[in-house]
Amino acid sequence: MKLINYKLQTQIEYLSDKKSHSHFKEYLQELIEDTSKPYYQRADYIGLSLQELKLKIDTLTTNISELQQLKKNLAASLDIAKEITAEIFMNNGVDRIDGNIISSLTLSKPTTKTKQILSIKNDNKVMELGYVKFEPDLKAIEDALKTKEGQEELKDLVSLSSITTTTLSKVKVNCKKIVIEDTQTEELITLKKIAA
Repeated sequence: MKLINYKLQTQIEYLSDKKSHSHFKEYLQELIEDTSKPYYQRADYIGLSLQELKLKIDTLTTNISELQQLKKNLAASLDIAKEITAEIFMNNGVDRIDGNIISSLTLSKPTTKTKQILSIKNDNKVMELGYVKFEPDLKAIEDALKTKEGQEELKDLVSLSSITTTTLSKVKVNCKKIVIEDTQTEELITLKKIAA
């Protein structure tokens, strides 16, 4: 398990839309221009820094999922324990026990909720009585606008607009098929300060 972040990885983790990126750009530019290290070592350094952050995200996603399931299981266990405790209290004629640290254990009154579920036996008859909701069929309109007739028929009734989203180019880390068992924890590259 890697305990120390690469310097580049730490800088990546603190990037934000609300902060200037100039320091990161300068560091990355120096890294690319530093010919004291072979190109493949520089590529590994950048790639491993990006991969470590992706690994952190994946680990957090797994942990969050496991914690949500654990929370759900614990909530269910707590409810079962409370119900069984109440059952034992009632079987023994106990409705309250005072504690030393806690104030007391008491029984809550059982509650019943009734929820009405509407089932329609005959859709057509109900709609004939006026219980119907009309709304435009967006899919049909989109399909109609693909035809000349539909465009003519709907030209004054609807408008079609486009939203264009541009995704900026990103570096993709391509892994080799081998698994590295132990990644060194110290920096892979030490940059030499380029004199200005």
